[in-house]
Amino acid sequence: MLRQTRSVFQKFRCLSFNGQQHTWRLKSTSATERALQYQPGQKVHGFTVREVVAVPDLFLTAVKLTHDKTGAQYLHAARDDSNNLFSVQFRTTPMDSTGVPHILEHTVLCGSEKYPCRDPFFKMLNRSLSTFMNAFTASDYTMYPFSTQNGKDFQNLLSVYLDAVFFPCLREQDFWQEGWRLENENPTDPSSPLVFKGVVFNEMKGAFSDNERLYAQHLQNKLYPDHTYSVVSGGEPLAIPDLTWEQLKQFHATHYHPSNARFFTYGDLPLENHLKQIQEEALSRFERIEPNTEVPSQPHWTSPREDHVTCSPDALAPDPTRQNTLCVSYLLGDITDTFEGFTLSLLSSLMISGPNSPFYKSLIEPKIGTDFSCVVGYDGSTKEASFSIGLQGMAEEDTERVKEIISQTIDDIIENGFEEERIEALLHKIEIQMKHQSTNFGLSLASENTHRLTLSMSPEDDYLEKQAKAEEEKLHKKIEVLSDGDRKEIYEKGLELLAAQSKTQDASCLPALKVSDIEPTIPITPVETRGVPVQYCEQPTNGLVYFRAMCSLNTLPDDLKLYVPLFCSVITKMGCGDLDYRQQAQQMEMRTGGMSVSTQVIPDSNHLDTFEQGILLFSSCLERNVPHMFELWSDIFNKPHFNDEERLRVLVMMSAQELANGISYSGHMYAMSRASRYLTPAGDLQETFGGIEQVKFMKRTAEMSDLTHVIRALPRIKKHLLNPANMRWCAVNTTPQKMSDTAAQLESFMKDVAANRRDHKRLFLNDCVFTCCLQVQNFQPCQMKTYFDMPFPVHFVSETIRTVPFSHQDYASLCILARMMTAKFLHGEIREKGGAYGGGARMGGGGLFSFYSYRDPNSLQTLSAFHKGVDWAKSGRFTQQDIDEAKLSVFSAVDSPVAPADKGMGRFLSGITDEMKQSHRERLFAVSHKHLVEVAERYFTVGQKMFGVTILGPENDTFKRDPSWLVL
Repeated sequence: MLRQTRSVFQKFRCLSFNGQQHTWRLKSTSATERALQYQPGQKVHGFTVREVVAVPDLFLTAVKLTHDKTGAQYLHAARDDSNNLFSVQFRTTPMDSTGVPHILEHTVLCGSEKYPCRDPFFKMLNRSLSTFMNAFTASDYTMYPFSTQNGKDFQNLLSVYLDAVFFPCLREQDFWQEGWRLENENPTDPSSPLVFKGVVFNEMKGAFSDNERLYAQHLQNKLYPDHTYSVVSGGEPLAIPDLTWEQLKQFHATHYHPSNARFFTYGDLPLENHLKQIQEEALSRFERIEPNTEVPSQPHWTSPREDHVTCSPDALAPDPTRQNTLCVSYLLGDITDTFEGFTLSLLSSLMISGPNSPFYKSLIEPKIGTDFSCVVGYDGSTKEASFSIGLQGMAEEDTERVKEIISQTIDDIIENGFEEERIEALLHKIEIQMKHQSTNFGLSLASENTHRLTLSMSPEDDYLEKQAKAEEEKLHKKIEVLSDGDRKEIYEKGLELLAAQSKTQDASCLPALKVSDIEPTIPITPVETRGVPVQYCEQPTNGLVYFRAMCSLNTLPDDLKLYVPLFCSVITKMGCGDLDYRQQAQQMEMRTGGMSVSTQVIPDSNHLDTFEQGILLFSSCLERNVPHMFELWSDIFNKPHFNDEERLRVLVMMSAQELANGISYSGHMYAMSRASRYLTPAGDLQETFGGIEQVKFMKRTAEMSDLTHVIRALPRIKKHLLNPANMRWCAVNTTPQKMSDTAAQLESFMKDVAANRRDHKRLFLNDCVFTCCLQVQNFQPCQMKTYFDMPFPVHFVSETIRTVPFSHQDYASLCILARMMTAKFLHGEIREKGGAYGGGARMGGGGLFSFYSYRDPNSLQTLSAFHKGVDWAKSGRFTQQDIDEAKLSVFSAVDSPVAPADKGMGRFLSGITDEMKQSHRERLFAVSHKHLVEVAERYFTVGQKMFGVTILGPENDTFKRDPSWLVL
């Protein structure tokens, strides 16, 4: 028993130790060995080596350096991994909520000294084979990372990134576009009303329509009230219009200096080349300064504090009468004490993770709320850590009760500690996290703690109206001081910006790869199929075994389809065999890296109206625990528990809350899903499983006073899904040394589940890949336009068109067209002119071509932009360079790194073999100008195309008055 828990907690720092590996090159000149040759004190291109450390557990060597002239700090992680990463970070510490670091992040990517064309960042997405490109603004830092597997591409991107952050143009027009501006609603009509516009302005309006984001922001601001954490680094919408262009430039001068920078590189490319390029292209032009951006410690309070905030009601919340949130947060110690932070993060996990944790038992299981508060556990993202615990989805009258439970639970933990078995399970989890290899590796609390904040949040019926009124008042104050000359200048500047946005940009100054730089063939992933259909893929998995199985849904009655996602969510969480749900959770933590079941809707690669429907079983474990993992699966197949209504209700409420919370964050995905519903049978089922249809179903289920009907449905579903006769295919990825033992254990598991079938049917219905496809005979595609009235200040828009499946000769052309339309037309219309945070086109594997926008202030204008984009494509007003850039962008996704755990999964899940991928690759190379014009004419012509449109957004009378729209 661990009893010494009085100094319990500091922020859990995401210590997941994920390894990554794609191409292991264990030669005498490996990256790790080359890095070990550096010596402390050695001078390299203006840098001095400070420390060299081998980290064998992660297969890397770390080299720490300092730039002599500016003091910039540099960390290099040398590893035999071809997916090389670069990142430069700046400590950015705003003292107001105008969003200056966020707007600066956007604006520096709008052109630089060496690359003055507008938006070089977005243009490089189409001129490189990057596996990742982005930029992030956090509470106290801003970072600019990219990764690529191509050495020349790395140099190109590094040049663009260095010039962008250190020598940006910072033009006033870019500030207006990306930050905020006053402009006529119709820029070409001086008599139209003046309104606020700007990408970040609209992005943050959308961000604060997410109640979880709103609550988390308030919590941080109020727990750290005396410095930079007390403001909104991303920008509070009503404060953003207080920022001036001059303030933006000054913030860049002080914060984006090498003396305030941290560089990080990772991978197998030589460090010396990176240092040389960084020195020559950037750092040699600077002298050391004192940026004075340090974050001071938060003065500790002498007594606890309480506060309250309001939010908008959520129409899709599981229980409309219980939408309150309450959380208690404690300020902890400095995160630079890594040992204490790590220890407290483990304690945090013991306190809140899983059904055996004390707070799960005291807060979740009594069903006082629907789930933990959105901020929960140890948080180490700020200078001083915090620990938070609370509930969402609770009634206002339960506020005092929840406070008392939290206080009592902490006292009980201090008194009783934790069971040894739970500590063991947590250490096992850490061991798995250290061994698991992903593809993005590069990327004191006690009852007497007086620095404690209790923050409550409740819905307010007129919250959105108040927000809109506040914005209107802010706008009025800006307008009332304008002279006629000011208004004329605003109009003229609006026209200038529109002209600049409409002008074709010359991107020839930017470096670019060529299509000839792309590998003509894909590497073959060797797999072996033995006996009953099991795919074995030998991979360097670092001592882990990954297991997957697909079970068909073809025999499931239609009336049970809506219940399948809930079944998948609860089947591994209600107990099985001789284990109740607490014991099951404990065994899963002790013996596996997790066990999950999820829905799968897999379109046929040859026919739009044919698809596979099923569930995917997935788990992983250390090699020594393979028998235990399959024993757990056997109990889930043979003896699952369904009759605990109280446990089921907890899981239903948590699931419904999670779905409701996700819409404001991923609204464009919900819009695309809904728009696809009437176009293909696979799209229809995907909406049933994961769209707004499922959100509404879970809301209705959560509102039921009696779950007997659900409890009766679950065994019926199990009879069809966890049925060896319907298990069509299994897959195992592990090391060659462990494959034989794993195969034997898998065979034993399959015999065990078959022996428990009363009808003793043959173990597998099918003996080859992808023979469980279902063709829906009576499905008739039809057009539907749907508007969902949602409590958002911005829109999510999609228009989706039925086209062709993966194997069709036109599929490759549509992929290239989607990428080209996004980069060359839609980005400018939807983001630059329209002010949406994002938008574009994408070609889906199910044969559906989707236009979309994200956090968009102008839904009708965006629909018009979609149609203008089609006209642009049909007209052929694009060059061979445009096509080549689109191909580079598509291939960067096609050739993205695949982790050892996921090798061969395209073949396993969708039946798409390496040979089919190679054929698709060849069709991508062959796409021409003529092909693109032809597919635009063939599939997007009005009167011929079959399409669906969906908009999620605020109440709009235009759609209500139009009988062609279904308004929900």
